[in-house]
Amino acid sequence: MSDDFTVIDAAHAPSQEAPVFVLSFRQRDEVAAAAAGGGWRVVAARRSEGLERRFIGSGAAVAVIDARGALSDGLEAAKILGGPIAAHGAAMLILVSQSDAVHMRHFYDAGATHYLSSPMSSAAMAHAIRFALRHVERLAGWSGQAGASAEPLGWRYDPELKSLQLTPGLAMLLALPEAPGIRALYRKLDAADRQLARSALRRLGEALGSTAFAHDLPGVGRVVQHLQYDARTGRLHALVEALGVAPDASAAVRDALTGARDGPSARRWIDRRLGEGRRIGAILVGLSRFETVNTAYGRTAGDELLRAVSRRVAEVAREALGKTAIVARIGGSEFLVATDDTDTAGLGAALAKLEEALSRPFVAGGAIAPLGARLASAESGPEDNASTLLRRASETLLGDGAPREIGAPPLDALVASLHRALERSEIGVLFQPQVAIATGQIVGVEALARWQHPEFGEVGPETMFAAAERAGLEATLSDHVQRRALSAAANWPSSLGKLRLSINVTAADVARAGFADSLLGRIDASGFPRARLTVEITESGIMADLSEASRLLNELRSAKCRVAIDDFGTGYSSLAYLKALPLDYLKIDKRLSQDIAGSARDRVVVRGVIDMARSLGLAVIAEGVETQVQLDLLAKEGCQYFQGFLCSEPIDVPALAQLVARAG
Repeated sequence: MSDDFTVIDAAHAPSQEAPVFVLSFRQRDEVAAAAAGGGWRVVAARRSEGLERRFIGSGAAVAVIDARGALSDGLEAAKILGGPIAAHGAAMLILVSQSDAVHMRHFYDAGATHYLSSPMSSAAMAHAIRFALRHVERLAGWSGQAGASAEPLGWRYDPELKSLQLTPGLAMLLALPEAPGIRALYRKLDAADRQLARSALRRLGEALGSTAFAHDLPGVGRVVQHLQYDARTGRLHALVEALGVAPDASAAVRDALTGARDGPSARRWIDRRLGEGRRIGAILVGLSRFETVNTAYGRTAGDELLRAVSRRVAEVAREALGKTAIVARIGGSEFLVATDDTDTAGLGAALAKLEEALSRPFVAGGAIAPLGARLASAESGPEDNASTLLRRASETLLGDGAPREIGAPPLDALVASLHRALERSEIGVLFQPQVAIATGQIVGVEALARWQHPEFGEVGPETMFAAAERAGLEATLSDHVQRRALSAAANWPSSLGKLRLSINVTAADVARAGFADSLLGRIDASGFPRARLTVEITESGIMADLSEASRLLNELRSAKCRVAIDDFGTGYSSLAYLKALPLDYLKIDKRLSQDIAGSARDRVVVRGVIDMARSLGLAVIAEGVETQVQLDLLAKEGCQYFQGFLCSEPIDVPALAQLVARAG
């Protein structure tokens, strides 16, 4: 089914007490109609201005944010509502396009509780809202939000009887009887607003059951009238949402005295500085592996880690940008640094210092947690407010947050040509040798994807898979690379007949139903023996769904394949989940391998990882080894295998055969 909703007849839907708040940048009326079809009173918005105030004022238990076709706007809105949602024990339902579902981790970080991806129907949306309401009930903290109107403002019109009925609250505000004539209500609007009302009413009918329009109302201020059409009875229902709320003076004073420490107060700080004509520089920091902390060690360790990150970010911000810079946690595991006292060069230098500081491991729950971090910066322009400034930074974070090689071409250019590349076999594989440290013998290889792009030249796997994720082709690309690697290895010359082959599977592969059977079928069809195959999966792939990953790895090991955890040290490196998984190898991330030649503290970290692996009976492979000094130190700590430029870069089959012959 398409993204268009088929609306349920509201007359046959159960009546719901709590309203639903809807924000849709592209399809407000359609989404509102779908929610209304489920029996809920709906407060709907098309823009995010005053979003926090409007949500709280609506009294809604569930906020629905439609991010389809407006991913960065939707994420910014989720960050704005994350605090109120948590404070009031409410729920946040995100609607996303299927190709954007991979970005839901950012929405969950911002405070989302549920999501629904296209294609979707109004029935599916109604079910999603009900699940969200059950979540609210389980929290047992929601009983209507502070600031919600005790007396709803609205009216109902029956065209058959030509009767108009106002709620007591609206009648009192307008100084009208509760059953005035339609002309009396129209006279409360000025000429331009009457035209808006007529246009909104003309939009209603069988095809569109819900719409809204905004205008000024005497005694109330700025309002939005949310109109709903009952197809069975022909009646019109309107809920009047008051927008004319006084500014929060206490919040402004508190921010000025203590500095911004959360998303809403940070945005107010930015808006005030912009209003004073100041130029703002902003840096967004997103922790890419934080979710593994809560999974492995629980919320207490996660909170401890967030406090440690906040302290480190604040220290660097003060050092690089001065004491006037603010630091705010704006949602989940995302932080903001903002200043009104620097230039482009200063902002870039601060970003580099933050990047370096966050690359150092943290300690939480008594374990080492070397988090990944994505950073993006933006500077204000003449027409900017806080929302537009942070939206630009957020778009950069979303677009460029995935790992990419230095000097890689822009993702958008790669996305556009990825379909063609797969069809024309522009994407192949090279093999990087894995060497036994004790003997110096090449014992295996890892297959690494390479794209010979006609315009940009060679594109590596990290950038390639980032483009595939954005294009919705991650599974297709993964299948293609695995197939090419197996086919090439099955036809190796006899001199390579004893080498092991390692192939990679992604987090998306782990989530695919029946993937183990599909992969084993692909292996058998290639003719490459299962017993010589190692399947590598990253920490993020495991932690995305720990139980499903464990089931998949068990199936592969039962089928005689071996299993390795890849890039260990980039996520939440933990004995707690490693001991529960069926693994054969642990591959140390190249950053840790190279750190061993650094300080004494760096060596302690690497030693701890190797000891952890050996305690579980796992063989250790160090990635990214480039110098003899690194190799000697790794060998001293008990590492058994290595791969990296010290032996060879990724090479084709003829070059591999020559290298093995020389090493033999």
